[in-house]
Amino acid sequence: METTASAPARLERLVVTAGLWLVAHCALSVVLAAAGWWRVWLVVPATLLFAVGSWLLVGVVPDCRGCSRRGPTAAIRNNAATGVLVAICVAFAVWAGTTHAEQVLPRRDSASNLQAAISLATTGSRVVPVDADILGGSRVLELPGITLASPAFYAVGGVDHPAIQPQFVIGPAATYGLGIWVGGPRTAFWLPGIAGAFGLLAIGLLAARFLGAWWGAMAAGVTAVAFPILHLSRSTYSEPLSMLTLGGGFLALSLAASADDARARRHALLAGLLVGGTTLVRIDGLREAILLLIVVGLAAAQRRVWARPLLVGVGVSTGVGLLAGLRLSPRYLGDIAGSLLPLLAIGVAVALVMLGGLWWQRRGARLPPWYAARLPRAVGGLTALVLIGLASRPLWMTARQDPNDPGARYVAGMQTRQGLPVDGARTYAEQSVDWLNWWLGPISLVLAALALVWLVHHATTRWVAAQDLPPWSWPLLVALGSTLMTLWRPGITPDHPWAERRLVIAIPLVLLLALASIRHLAAGSVPILSPTPPAPTSSEENTPSQPHGIPHVLLTRLGGRGVGRAVAALAAVGMVVPTTLATWPLASARVEAGSLTAVEQVCAALQPRDVVLMVDARAANEWVQVVRGQCGNASLATSPALRRDQAALVAAAQQVRGSVAAAGGRLVYLSADDDQSSAVSGLGEWMTIVDQTVQESEHALERRPSHLDPLALVVRLARP
Repeated sequence: METTASAPARLERLVVTAGLWLVAHCALSVVLAAAGWWRVWLVVPATLLFAVGSWLLVGVVPDCRGCSRRGPTAAIRNNAATGVLVAICVAFAVWAGTTHAEQVLPRRDSASNLQAAISLATTGSRVVPVDADILGGSRVLELPGITLASPAFYAVGGVDHPAIQPQFVIGPAATYGLGIWVGGPRTAFWLPGIAGAFGLLAIGLLAARFLGAWWGAMAAGVTAVAFPILHLSRSTYSEPLSMLTLGGGFLALSLAASADDARARRHALLAGLLVGGTTLVRIDGLREAILLLIVVGLAAAQRRVWARPLLVGVGVSTGVGLLAGLRLSPRYLGDIAGSLLPLLAIGVAVALVMLGGLWWQRRGARLPPWYAARLPRAVGGLTALVLIGLASRPLWMTARQDPNDPGARYVAGMQTRQGLPVDGARTYAEQSVDWLNWWLGPISLVLAALALVWLVHHATTRWVAAQDLPPWSWPLLVALGSTLMTLWRPGITPDHPWAERRLVIAIPLVLLLALASIRHLAAGSVPILSPTPPAPTSSEENTPSQPHGIPHVLLTRLGGRGVGRAVAALAAVGMVVPTTLATWPLASARVEAGSLTAVEQVCAALQPRDVVLMVDARAANEWVQVVRGQCGNASLATSPALRRDQAALVAAAQQVRGSVAAAGGRLVYLSADDDQSSAVSGLGEWMTIVDQTVQESEHALERRPSHLDPLALVVRLARP
């Protein structure tokens, strides 16, 4: 069976294998990192075995060309289109790697992930014990205003058993840590681009499976051009990894929905493992796992044999992800409990509703005929109203948060610098559709909305007719639910382009839907305006629709497919050009390039027994974990309250100095404020180690970012 697989089928196998390997690697890392055994001699052989095992496991499922009548019969055969798709993904990986960011200082989550990866790769443990004796004993940690903690790295264990616990879930650190082993941070910087390329390949294969081969290549190409996708793939964010797990999961889900036999069960199990396993790389992957419960319920209602394996897969992998978070990142989960617990409550509610619906159905209950006849139009109309409501929110809504939240103070500072009315409580969540418009343009949004309304209408029509839902409807349900929840409440500081990471599912979804509309235009039909279509035959089921209905007749009178193709070409231009123009100013931008060299210079200036005390805000926020993890020196931070009282700061520094000296070390003071006049006096003579300027991402609130801003990197050391 393997030898007869088509090139697209082999690529689908590759993507699902890569996603499954990533989930397995992260799950293994949970166990090894918790025990302090995350070492090369254990991890590398195990991950190689996982790669082979994943390949064989996915490969036992025959090529979908042999699926039952539900299988897509318009499977991609065009080798040229497949070659273009692969070339696009390879080019994306190379470009993202060549123009990678150097976010090393933990100013953003990507740098925090990198530092966590360095810590894991060098210590073998997720929670890293700190030798208090090197610091001069536990009495140093008892001093007011002296701490081991820094942004994204918690101090745990108290003064008697101090340790450092990274903030986020372990997946990114475990994945990028492999790059640290191979070639240090410079190698790790290439891994997000590779993961992003696999995500693009999954997007292209999904489009090719349901729209056609060349549409798949176009989907991958236009998604690759979208700046948020490129931006995330240039740095060690968790989103490129989630693109791989979710993309592989959606592919496996579409394969499961294409059959009702043992092959479907296996595909469904893999889909559940991949979607639920996203929680190992991003805790908010719980959202997609919960949405998959709806898929399970609907599939069970249609008596699809793959419903139970899907539930088992998502249950196991989501459970592992949550347990991993509770074991290795409890402080982080505690910090986000305000958003995590409601999500868990939604999951329980969804499960109860699904169980209730199945119980109701098993009792023989059915929708009243008059209700069933009107349901497709009602659901389609409701979908349109929801989309209009989301897009119109800036006209009637101003989203706010607690004004005492630290994020509110940050937003207020941005508003002041940008000359905007100061209202730090604003989250700008009502503008989330505008964020999509910035990067994709209005034509893509309108085309996507039209396609979505019709697809929802079409799927509902099949549902009330007791027909199996088409394979594309299942991944669409999860992606759509995730997108709507994200657009309603992005849950992120509206600092662009950083906030664009929330669009990692929304952007591909919009582009795929827009391409579906363009495909129908090219075929000479506008199915969104058509009456309810007839039930498709088995040969039609792979695609959302075939040309039919009144609009097709009208286009035929105007010139048939020639007119449709002309309109489709204009629509494609309207989709590609705005996306390209929006990305162009930042296409080759390298964020914070030069930061790694600056870190290496600081590390070279430190001696093995040096203990570094951070004495200003930037030092305490950006350099504590860098010195501890990359340089290998013990480090301490000072609190804002202590830094506000210079006399108290000097006195505390002298106490720390005496304790460190008694332990055989030497205290070194580090200042990273770019204002020379702010250097703390009375600590010794300051020596400048780094004085350079890098380019950071623009901080924008109400407009699309279009350039980089200069960021001074100045580091001074004082040796008393």
